[in-house]
Amino acid sequence: MAKTLTQKILEGHLVAGAYEPGSEIGIRIDQTLTQDATGTMASLQFEAMGVDRVKTDRSVSFIDHNTVQIGFENADDHRYLQGVAARYGVYLSRAGNGICHQVHLERFGRPGTTLLGSDSHTPTGGGIGQISIGAGGLDVALAMAGESFYLTCPNVICINLTGRLQPWVSAKDVILKVLEIFGTKGNVGCVFEYGGPGVRTLTVPERATIANMGAECGVTTSLFPSDDETRKFLRAQGREGDWEKLAADTDAPYAKVVTIDLSELVPLAATPHSPGNIATVKELEGLEVHQVCVGSCTNSSYRDLMVVAKTLKGKKVHPGVSFILAPGSRQVVDMLARNGALADLIETGVRLEENACGFCIGNSQSPQTDAVSLRTSNRNFLARSGTKSANVYLVSPETAAAAVITGRITDPRDLGIPYPEVAMPDVFIIDDSMMVPPSDDPGGVEIFRGPNIGAPPTSDPLPGAVAGVVTIKVGDNITTDHIIPAGAKMKYRSNIPAYSEFLFEVVDPEFYNRARGVRDSGRDNIIVGGLSYGQGSSREHAALCPMYMGVKTVIARSFERIHTANLINFGIVPLTFKNKDDYDSIQQGDSLEIPNIREKIGAGEPLIVRNTTRGNEFEVEYDLSERAREIVLAGGVLSLIRDKKRRRGIDE
Repeated sequence: MAKTLTQKILEGHLVAGAYEPGSEIGIRIDQTLTQDATGTMASLQFEAMGVDRVKTDRSVSFIDHNTVQIGFENADDHRYLQGVAARYGVYLSRAGNGICHQVHLERFGRPGTTLLGSDSHTPTGGGIGQISIGAGGLDVALAMAGESFYLTCPNVICINLTGRLQPWVSAKDVILKVLEIFGTKGNVGCVFEYGGPGVRTLTVPERATIANMGAECGVTTSLFPSDDETRKFLRAQGREGDWEKLAADTDAPYAKVVTIDLSELVPLAATPHSPGNIATVKELEGLEVHQVCVGSCTNSSYRDLMVVAKTLKGKKVHPGVSFILAPGSRQVVDMLARNGALADLIETGVRLEENACGFCIGNSQSPQTDAVSLRTSNRNFLARSGTKSANVYLVSPETAAAAVITGRITDPRDLGIPYPEVAMPDVFIIDDSMMVPPSDDPGGVEIFRGPNIGAPPTSDPLPGAVAGVVTIKVGDNITTDHIIPAGAKMKYRSNIPAYSEFLFEVVDPEFYNRARGVRDSGRDNIIVGGLSYGQGSSREHAALCPMYMGVKTVIARSFERIHTANLINFGIVPLTFKNKDDYDSIQQGDSLEIPNIREKIGAGEPLIVRNTTRGNEFEVEYDLSERAREIVLAGGVLSLIRDKKRRRGIDE
């Protein structure tokens, strides 16, 4: 029987379940990726498991998110990560070496393998034919310990590409078109698999851009075939031995097929405040621009930055624009420096940033009040830039470069200059000196632990009944950035009591005080959400901090995949309204009771919620496998591991 490429790779890694879309499967993970914002807690969780060395083929710890070191916290965490990597068999990519997804694609990504990363944009690796999935840090820690990763066996959607991109239209416009077609919700449990003759016209960096932003649609991952273009990229990286030809069978069955003619695409933009708000650049033309940021894991490759450099050569930054550039890796900077493009950019008037996530996560380069900021990154959520009143537009490097020149949103096709053709190098400059291998003497490694680092908190087992207060009610499309902020406040990532003080601060600054009062009174906190609750980052702190604050359940119209898994991992029960209209019957401050919740979840029986404030009740649903039920009943994964260890000790 014909198979999709997704099925071929997943079946080759199956360790639990059968390849039946919609069912739970467990897969073997070949590689893991962590970064300092999520990897610090993942490392603490890995240590708590008591495993001597990582069990994967390759695990890499990247320092790329909180590289701005104001105060001791980030520097302390980076030193901690260095010690953990050396002790437990993990490669460390030092601060300044580059953004995890760009560097991993360059130096480690391998077609046909599986990669699990504690970052939602891990699917970037799909551009090289690797099943690359974003997950919470605890799931990644488990994979490092040799455990399987569990997910819903996906429905595979074929995105059939035909034609060829026209000048000034780029891969970023392809994925913005995909977002226009599919939106940011309703795609949970799906994989985008790209095929068709148009794929052959795209380089690996272009494919990686497209795979990267599939995360904004909420899919499990995105996947391209591994072909001659993939081989060429790996050969240029000195890794041709990692290449393998991989493709779907010609008559592979797909849940859905959508065709996009690349030659018909035009420059697009995502308007505030969602990657799913798509407009043509022509429709926005003329809007004054105050800031342009080029970089992030979406568009910071050698090809992207060469297009910008060639477009701007001999020109100056518009006086009303602040132009920031953050290369994706040290390799990219080295290439630009040696071919003269970096000098051209400096002459233009660029503000050169570190090779890191920087502006994308809001920990630097926050725009001015009420600014219009054009960014080549992947998310434009409200306040993510660090300036709540700013309006962030997501665009291609070509459209960004046009605004640098004109000071306004401009269709780059109207610049009146030839499109800068950029050939992929036959050989990339390779210098892995900032990639530190694990120690040959792990027993002699002393792990530094600063005062900001604490043990990962655990939860008590799920009680027999939940009796609590709706501490907050939110609407649709609540992201993990709404729940717990990114940016500078991520320096508290390993200090959960401190980080929890910022829960929901973008939506309701009084949430923390209310939740603390409810928790301290001995009652449970309950969150009520709308559609697509938990969009965005894989940041497990959006579940871990609520768990610390006494949240026992989140009741929503629907959830996104990674956040659902994180809630379960920390013992918070994700419930959905059976009747969607019941959402409207609840108000913030209502008292809710869920009697016999432990017994009913254990038996897989329906749950009734009583609203004692309103005097009504309604039914809620949950989609928990037998494994997930065991986790939530125990109070989360770490509590379950602790209990199993204790039982083994008693039995022995």
